[in-house]
Amino acid sequence: MNHKNTSHSISSTGLQNSLCAITYSEIPAGEHYSPKGLKLLSPQLKKLEPLNLTVEEQREEAAARAGKMSIQGVQVKLSAKLAVSAGRFKIVDRGGTYILKPAPAGYREVPENEDLTMRLAAAVGIEVPVHGLVYAKGGTRTYFIKRFDRKKSAKLYLEDFGQLLGLAREVKYNTSMESFANVVQMRTTFPALECRKFFLRVIFCFLTGNEDMHAKNFSLFSEDNQVFKLAPAYDLLNSTIATSGKSKEELAVPLMGKKSKLTHNHLVNYFGHERLGLDEKAIQTCLRKLQDAFPEWDRLIRQSFLSEEMKKSYLDLLAERRARLKL
Repeated sequence: MNHKNTSHSISSTGLQNSLCAITYSEIPAGEHYSPKGLKLLSPQLKKLEPLNLTVEEQREEAAARAGKMSIQGVQVKLSAKLAVSAGRFKIVDRGGTYILKPAPAGYREVPENEDLTMRLAAAVGIEVPVHGLVYAKGGTRTYFIKRFDRKKSAKLYLEDFGQLLGLAREVKYNTSMESFANVVQMRTTFPALECRKFFLRVIFCFLTGNEDMHAKNFSLFSEDNQVFKLAPAYDLLNSTIATSGKSKEELAVPLMGKKSKLTHNHLVNYFGHERLGLDEKAIQTCLRKLQDAFPEWDRLIRQSFLSEEMKKSYLDLLAERRARLKL
C-alpha cells in the first residue's frame, strides 16, 4: 500500500494546506504535524522524525521481537519510547510508553482507518488515549497510541475481559455479549455509570463496522486499585471495510445467540434495556450523543487520510447501520 498521497485542503488564501497527522488541524503544505499535535506527545517536542523503517521492515522487526515484547495480539505491533530530544520514536523490547502499529499485509489502509475510528469515538465522548499517525520511510503511515496503563515506571491495573472471564488467549471469541455485560455489572466500582459507557461503546462499534471486539479488546482499568472502571477505548477499527466486507458477521461474539442481522431490538431493547438494565432516559441520552456527533463524523471521515474509495465505503456502511438502528 502506498500512502504518499496525503490529505490536503485549500486555505482561505487559495494555498493548499496539509493535515496534521495527530490533530487533523490544517498546517502548511509539506508539513506533517502541528505544534499542538507535537505537544500532545510532549510539551518539549519540537519535531517528529519519520520512522527509519519501511512498512515491510516494521513487520519484520515486530516478528523478530515478538517473543520479547510485553504487548501481544494478532495485529503487528512494536513497542516504543519517545526520544524527545531526538524527535523520534525509539523501538524497544520492554518499558515502552507507545505502541506502533504498521499496516498489516493483506488489509486496506488499516493505520488510517484505526486513527479515524478513534477520532470518531472521541467525538461522541468515548475516552481514548493520545494517538495519531507517524510517517515512516517510504512515505507510509504507521498508527501510534500512547499506553495508558503506565505511570512513570509503574504499571497500572489493567485486565481484559478474557482474563476476567478466565479465557485463554486462543479462545477469546468463546464468550458472549451477555458475559461482557456481567463483567461490567459485577466487576466495576460504579456499575450504573459503567453500563451506560459500555452501551455507548457497543453501539459505536456496531455503527462503525467493528466486527472484531472480542474478549481481549475490552478491559477494566484502575489508577489507584480502588476504583475499577472501563479502560479507555483501544483497537477501534472499521474492520468491515478493512477486509472489503468479506466477513458476514457484525459482532465478534454473539448477542442473543446472533452475530449478524442485528437490529434496534437486539442492541437497544434487549442489550441496553434488559441486559444492562438501563432506563429509557439513559438509553436516549446515549443515542442522542451519537446523533449529535453524526455531522462531525461526516466531516472527519471526509477530511481523513483514507482514500476517496475508502471514505465512501465508510460513509455507506455508517448510513446502513444508522438506518438499522433507527438513528
